[in-house]
Amino acid sequence: MMRGDDPTRGMETMPDLVGAIDQGTSSTRFMIFDSSGGVVGMAQSEHTQIFPRPGWVEHDPVEIWEKTVAVIDAAMAGAGVGPSDLAAVGITNQRETAVVWDRVTGDPVANAIVWQDTRTADLCQRLAGDEGAGRFRSKTGLPLATYFSGPKVRWLLDEHGLTSRAQRGELAFGTVDSWLAWKLTGSHVTDVTNASRTMLMDLATTTWDADLCTGIGVPTSMLPQIVDSVGEIEVCGPPLDGVPLAAILGDQQAALFGQACFEPGEAKNTYGTGNFMLMNTGTDPVASQAGLLSTVGYRIAGGRTVYALEGSIAVTGSLVQWLRDNLGVISTAAEIEDLALSVDDNGDVYFVPAFSGLFAPHWRPDARGVIVGLTRFATRGHIARAALEATAYQSADVLEAMTTDSGVSLAELRVDGGMTANETLMQFQADILGVDVVRPSIPETTALGAAFGAGLAAGVWPGLDAIRAMWAEDARWRPAMAESTRHRLLGRWAQAVERSLDWA
Repeated sequence: MMRGDDPTRGMETMPDLVGAIDQGTSSTRFMIFDSSGGVVGMAQSEHTQIFPRPGWVEHDPVEIWEKTVAVIDAAMAGAGVGPSDLAAVGITNQRETAVVWDRVTGDPVANAIVWQDTRTADLCQRLAGDEGAGRFRSKTGLPLATYFSGPKVRWLLDEHGLTSRAQRGELAFGTVDSWLAWKLTGSHVTDVTNASRTMLMDLATTTWDADLCTGIGVPTSMLPQIVDSVGEIEVCGPPLDGVPLAAILGDQQAALFGQACFEPGEAKNTYGTGNFMLMNTGTDPVASQAGLLSTVGYRIAGGRTVYALEGSIAVTGSLVQWLRDNLGVISTAAEIEDLALSVDDNGDVYFVPAFSGLFAPHWRPDARGVIVGLTRFATRGHIARAALEATAYQSADVLEAMTTDSGVSLAELRVDGGMTANETLMQFQADILGVDVVRPSIPETTALGAAFGAGLAAGVWPGLDAIRAMWAEDARWRPAMAESTRHRLLGRWAQAVERSLDWA
């Protein structure tokens, strides 16, 4: 039901504000945008990171919901608006994180298993069998890896003895978007982008696949309804009473949408807890031969599914947090740039942050973090610089694979996320890629993408051209590094990656 169908919302003064719930790995925020894409209100709150064992990462779904309610209330109060002022709301979320809850009580059966968690490594090996990690790839576009949701759900069912309850339809599974949609509307739904990250959906048909569910061991009775990313979904209850939920997009697909990458060959790279590079490949999925993921980009109601190639990197911004929280090398994340600039170069020090193995394009769960090239010459500054440069090197590996798969050589890379405020990193990224790096005027495009989707469905914006017209460049970094230097640095990085392998 959309706002035009609800007589209680009035027809004379249609709201032109749009809300976005941005539920990320480390925090939840609610942002309110006006019809020009400007931010009217925002509130954000971090949630607890739970590390029960090495390699395990969990979140409390109840805490996430409570934080969501709190930031919605705070953002609306700060902006002086209420639910009746919002034309629609969208959800964007950390994607592969798996939640299982009781359909009657609504209570989670356990903490959510986060996308970074590696506890399913042995299960993934068993599922792979003689066919290897590509067993389900032809249907899903994904390798068997700890990253994805399906094996996480199977692990929860096995660990807690819940398979019979799941088969009887007593339990629901969803990624975090599905959990929030359930709490907001009472409906068990997920969108096509999030469904494409479970290993349970056929990428070509965009439907749950019985053979995949049987093969991984997840009863179909647990699964949500797959809906369009942009379109009529449901109407919210408190704290957004009466506001239409009109968009759901996984966080990286939301950033693709927020960066207005609507044409095949357009790409963005998001710098957050991890890094995620996506390229729009049009209305046909492209099977990767270079270690990337084939995934859904978005689907607008009434339109065809748009696909993307993705390179996922597990640890980038979280490496800066690790230097702060675990080692005490810095006291705030912002200090990393000044510390890195205290030295002229990396001093031949390289940091491979394979804390959760290596994701794209290597897909090596046996890798672990290494710092190589240390001598008595190395200082805190060299470690800081190596940590920043690791983000750029990993992105270079992904872009090389993307060029191989797509045959498209990018003229520029659109970037977003918190780390794009780091000018040193952005210049080094342009240098090591050899292409322009462009930051938009609103760098936090994940929330903006969810708002664009919701506003598009609600009629705040007439079409994709109107959204594209609002995208504006804020800063551009052009390559300034000699080709010989770039080649030498990338070669040393490849040596460092090799030394991280075969550890676990």
